[in-house]
Amino acid sequence: MPTFQYRALQVNGSVAEGAIEASGRQDAFKQMESRGLRPISLSERNGNTKTVTAPSKPAAKEAKAPAKAPAKDTSPKDAKAAAIVPAPASFSLGTPKISARMLENFTRLLSSLLAAGVPLSRALVILQREAASPVAQAKWKEVHDLVVDGMTLADAMAKSPDVFPRVYVAMVEAGETGGFLDVVLAQIADFQASEKEMKGKVMTAMLYPAILLVLALGVLVFLLVFFIPRFQLVFQGFGAKLPLLTQMIIGASEVLRSYGVLLLLGLFIGGYLARNWVTSPTGRRAWEGFILKVPTIGSLVAQFAMSRFCRMLGTLLGAGVPLIACLNVARRSIGNQILVDAVAHSIDRVKEGKALGPSLGDCRVLFSGSTLEMISVAEESGKLDGELIRIANVTEGDLDRQLKTAVAMAEPLMLFVIAAFIGTIFIGMVIPIFTLQEHIK
Repeated sequence: MPTFQYRALQVNGSVAEGAIEASGRQDAFKQMESRGLRPISLSERNGNTKTVTAPSKPAAKEAKAPAKAPAKDTSPKDAKAAAIVPAPASFSLGTPKISARMLENFTRLLSSLLAAGVPLSRALVILQREAASPVAQAKWKEVHDLVVDGMTLADAMAKSPDVFPRVYVAMVEAGETGGFLDVVLAQIADFQASEKEMKGKVMTAMLYPAILLVLALGVLVFLLVFFIPRFQLVFQGFGAKLPLLTQMIIGASEVLRSYGVLLLLGLFIGGYLARNWVTSPTGRRAWEGFILKVPTIGSLVAQFAMSRFCRMLGTLLGAGVPLIACLNVARRSIGNQILVDAVAHSIDRVKEGKALGPSLGDCRVLFSGSTLEMISVAEESGKLDGELIRIANVTEGDLDRQLKTAVAMAEPLMLFVIAAFIGTIFIGMVIPIFTLQEHIK
């Protein structure tokens, strides 16, 4: 009787490997099913391996045979073995990517399916089947295949950092560790919706000033390239010496007309180099430190980071994640590396046994005295998660008002800048006219 080597999922979700004697493959499948095993792969001892995706009935069940507790799917030994699985090929440059809306829908639906008792593997199959985009179908299939191969959901998502941010993966890992993945996924979806709404407000607030700036640059270029040369021909006919302001305007017009293409190319190259520098670790730290020191903008950035930190921390605490794990995850959501490092020192103090409020006191750029006091009182009363969410809501409301005020001030400022540029050019062109009249007399 031949011997078959198998790899299968047990009832508790862990991966089991072993050997079984059977008269044939169908008999081997039946014996495995009677033992409560869901086959992943089955091969004879002669080495001819066939995966269970064959059209046999037990094989078809594999895609619907998930673990009930995804946080405990993989033992440390299995996790190391699963880590050897090569990462799936990334998308090419021309391929559409997973949008933020797709990821939010995926997160919310996965949370709903898990909360309804649908096993993880089957839930991923359902999401893959119902995905509207072929790109999303391919990505959800990659995640499903890695989970079935023995990886935890967080490790499978970490293989695609372009789709699943580090904060997202960290929250999923915390949910798997605590055994409440469905709750954490629901919190992630709510957090994503709140984040998208906040970013939408920022983009809407900056839209009108950006349009005014583009119009100002367009008018300035038009005047220097098409308008000034007409006056220049008139001035050259009289041979009189032009005022300094007029000479400067004409000089700028000549430079723009002669070297405009080179200037535009230089701007593109400079922007590309600046972008590469900002994305480097050293450049990013320098840029983020500079932004924090800019009046008004630095304060808004710090408040936005504090709001994200409090919302993330309150969300995780409400889901039952331990405080230290919550702090480590929430720290990654801040975004600004200088502020992340500042909070890291506070986490070290919490690990030493100190209270959260006084520990965060060292990071005064993020937390004001009143905020720290509210956190301390909430921590003493055992209502820290709700208070952190409330602080985040209040801060976001205050940020919304500040953005509206800043936009209200930016609009007349931009109009003043446009008028100043146009007025300067007009005055520079009109002054020589009076000079020429005296020269004619």
